[in-house]
Amino acid sequence: MRKLFTIATCLAFLFIAGSLTGCSSTGKLAPAKKGYAETKKYRNYLKDLGYSQAEIDNKINTIFSTVFDTVNGAYRDVDVEVDGKIVKMGYVSDVKNNDVRTEGMSYGMMVAVQMDKPELFNRIWRWSKHYMRHNEDGPSHGLFAWSCRTNGRRTASGSASDGELYYVTDLLLASRRWGSFEEFDYLAEAQELLNDLFSKDGTGGVTNIINMDHKLINFCPDSRSNLWTDPSYHLPAFYEIWAETAQDGREAIYRELADSARAYLHRATDPVTGINPDQSQFDGTPNRGSEFHYDSWRVPMNIAMDFTWYHKDAEWQTEYANKFQNAILGKYGITEFPDQFALNGEVSARPMGGGRWRPNLRHSIGFVGTMATTALMNDSQYNQELVRHMFEQELKPYEDGYYDVYYDGLIYLFALLHLSGNYRMNW
Repeated sequence: MRKLFTIATCLAFLFIAGSLTGCSSTGKLAPAKKGYAETKKYRNYLKDLGYSQAEIDNKINTIFSTVFDTVNGAYRDVDVEVDGKIVKMGYVSDVKNNDVRTEGMSYGMMVAVQMDKPELFNRIWRWSKHYMRHNEDGPSHGLFAWSCRTNGRRTASGSASDGELYYVTDLLLASRRWGSFEEFDYLAEAQELLNDLFSKDGTGGVTNIINMDHKLINFCPDSRSNLWTDPSYHLPAFYEIWAETAQDGREAIYRELADSARAYLHRATDPVTGINPDQSQFDGTPNRGSEFHYDSWRVPMNIAMDFTWYHKDAEWQTEYANKFQNAILGKYGITEFPDQFALNGEVSARPMGGGRWRPNLRHSIGFVGTMATTALMNDSQYNQELVRHMFEQELKPYEDGYYDVYYDGLIYLFALLHLSGNYRMNW
């Protein structure tokens, strides 16, 4: 009778979920044992969980359209006159701050290459090069101003290192996927940018985006910000792409950067909770009491990317996912966890300075998305409910009226691409 009950239970699960995974002995979905770099296979966790491909595609396309194709979205096509000719460009705006950032522009290009949209990719790259890139001779030549108004007027001249990191990787992945398209040879574009990034020696206060003493990315490529970092900027998988694809004679350096980034993430994540600060010293020590805030949301997704693509630090990454989930989901639950923490996992209300207090805590869709990607690294009690909860989210205003189609939207879209096997290094 017990055997018959087990079969009946399994068949019932199959009818409800439409997935053979329900008949495993634990009902869980084990993480991959090898990386995509070795297997050349991309796991569709959402399909393993029982969603149909049509449901998955519809969800991804809905979020993409909300961010890129709607009146209230973050993206705009623009026609710009350059030397008497109309050039098709586009920008991704941080709508609530009414500006354009290299962060969002390079994210938009990553979305475009992952979703096979070369025209969108080129529009954003043209705008970046025309308005944000320092084309003039001088110490900053080749770097990008991290912030502009939507009309192209620069509101900052300095650069943010993560923008350049993503731009290079966007271009290299585009070279893998398309080779060239319209006027761009993507490999040549990436090589030019890499040469500019690695040509800085501190002249005029401008440095490389990499602190070469520590072999780690800095917060900004200037003499002051070269002395600390942001944990969410550390993407070892990206450096592996550079080593494999750039063909610029720096392969050994890029491999070393990947290894250094992995070692740094061990230091920057709390040994008990796995929670990381927004900024830190290169030894992982929180910078000026920094805690887990908005930049930090990206760290679990970045670690999951390295796990699924290269699998070179898989044992630690699984341990990290277990700690991180237990500290947050175990304490606050899957449907209510907030989006900012002290490193011990407690929610604190410390002042931000200048008489301002930290913004309201929310169950933010962006962080729900990146939290869900931790399911790719372990086999925990939380995973299936967590990912289902993530998939049910809608990109819309919160109860307090706050709406962030830009950061929430892009990070959530990245998470969907990762969990559906559509965030790839090759095609």
